Amino acid sequence: MSQEKVDRYKEQKRNRKAIQAKKKRNSLLAKGCVGLVVLALVAWLGYSVADIYQTKQNSKPVTADITALDEYAASLSAEE
Repeated sequence: MSQEKVDRYKEQKRNRKAIQAKKKRNSLLAKGCVGLVVLALVAWLGYSVADIYQTKQNSKPVTADITALDEYAASLSAEE
């Protein structure tokens, strides 16, 4: 091995802990960012589904035939 290779190996060996710590820190940071993005996407998806569900629940007009109720109320008033 040339002297340059030996010096480079010794330098890497000297800084091995710092290099591994930096790799570990970068990996943890990347995983954290990916986790936040996934969490944001899941929250957005849940909100969208809930919003669509609520919109569909309230979209139809409500009609009711209350003639029977009116007749019943009238019959109660007539008996008094």
